[in-house]
Amino acid sequence: MATIVAVLWGIELVDHVVRHWFDRFGVHPRTTQGLLEIFSAPVLHHGWTHLIGNTIPLFVLGLLVLMAGAQTFAAVTLVSVLGSGLLVWAFAASNSVTLGASGVVFGYLAYILVRAFYTRQLSHMAIAIVVAVAYGSMLFGLLPLRAGVSWLAHLGGALGGVASAPLLQPRGQA
Repeated sequence: MATIVAVLWGIELVDHVVRHWFDRFGVHPRTTQGLLEIFSAPVLHHGWTHLIGNTIPLFVLGLLVLMAGAQTFAAVTLVSVLGSGLLVWAFAASNSVTLGASGVVFGYLAYILVRAFYTRQLSHMAIAIVVAVAYGSMLFGLLPLRAGVSWLAHLGGALGGVASAPLLQPRGQA
C-alpha cells in the first residue's frame, strides 16, 4: 500500500509541476474517451488537499483488504474502479470531469463491512466494527450533500465493494 500511495503522490507532484495538465484525464460522462478515463481517474486528484483527504483511508482500508490476499485486493480494486467509473460515466453531469481515489476507498470500506456478513468470521466482524466506528461517517459521502464531491463515484465504488464481498469468499463461505 505504501508503494501505491507513493505513486499517487508522485503523480500529483508531476501534475502540479505541469499545472494540472493530467486532470483532463478524469472521467468525461457519456463519451468514448470517458470509458478509458475510468482507469486513469482514480490515480489523479484535484490538488494536494484532495489527495491528502484520500491518502489515509486509502492506505488503511487498502491494507485491510490486502490482508485477504493480493488476488482479493486486485479484484476488489478493479470492481470498485469499474463501479465508480461506470456510474459517473453514465449519470454525472455532462460538463463535469471526475477524478480521485475516493471511489476505490468506498469500495474498500463496503467490502470490509459486507465481507463480515458473508464469512461470519470473528476476525472479520471485529475488523468491520472497528472500521465502522473509525470510518462510518464516510457513508454520508454516498449522498449528494456537497457540491464538488462526486457522490456517484462514492456510490459506484461502494456498490463494487458490496458486489465483491460474496464473490470473493472461499467456496462454502458465501
